[in-house]
Amino acid sequence: MRGRILRTVVILVLIGLTAGSLPLWAALKLCLKDGTCERVKGYEVQGNRVRYYSLERSDWEEIPKSLVDFEATKRAQAEEKVAHEKQLEQARKLETERFEIPQNNGYEIQKGIHLPSAPGVYAFDGTRVIHLIQSSAQAVTDKKRTAISVLMPAPLLKKQTLIVLPGAKAAIRISNPQPRFFVEDSDTWAARAQLLPLVERKDSRIVEKIRSGIGVGKSGEVREDLPLERTRLAAGLYELKPAKPLGPGEYALGELLEEKLNIDVWDFGIDSTTVK
Repeated sequence: MRGRILRTVVILVLIGLTAGSLPLWAALKLCLKDGTCERVKGYEVQGNRVRYYSLERSDWEEIPKSLVDFEATKRAQAEEKVAHEKQLEQARKLETERFEIPQNNGYEIQKGIHLPSAPGVYAFDGTRVIHLIQSSAQAVTDKKRTAISVLMPAPLLKKQTLIVLPGAKAAIRISNPQPRFFVEDSDTWAARAQLLPLVERKDSRIVEKIRSGIGVGKSGEVREDLPLERTRLAAGLYELKPAKPLGPGEYALGELLEEKLNIDVWDFGIDSTTVK
């Protein structure tokens, strides 16, 4: 979720390792002949000495040039450059996948506006069709709840696990508080879908809580959901519409599987309360 502008990362890797070469200012590995490598911010060859800035100790240090394995250092730099370029390419693909304008050639949802013909979950904010991306949540222990339970003389409180999405904000942002959602799928899960308001934390969003153990009340999944109006438009196509305008915040559409929530959800954020 994580937003719309891919940050440009420029990495400068210089591999001139002869005497008098300029410092290498990108973080890199300086490899020694004993087989070890040290992460450094930069280094330079000065006569028979190599001067480098250690990231571990945050200070300039020197070692004899004879101890440095320059060939291994070159290979390490080349390998890291290739790995980083692969990461950048993956990020570009993800960015394109999240924010590309889909080709509207499917079901007409408004005069002149069509859904893509491909299966998926889409939001319509009144002017554009937005392809929602499924994000994977993860289970984490509610440490505060665990700490309270440990202090109790008996297990009166339930143990609690949190299902959270990483990141404080979803990547997909919608400015209309009354969006319409369209689910194109051969399955009929949209008829059982839930619209979930997420609890925002500093670096994550809580989707639901799972309680277990001895205590007062019922064990199982605990979550809120907002009322949805569901309309079957065609075979394999449902429209989902919030019964009330959504306030600014983080949300997700979830799929129920035998009354259990699939923790892979379609998350988005509402940034405005202006009705369109």
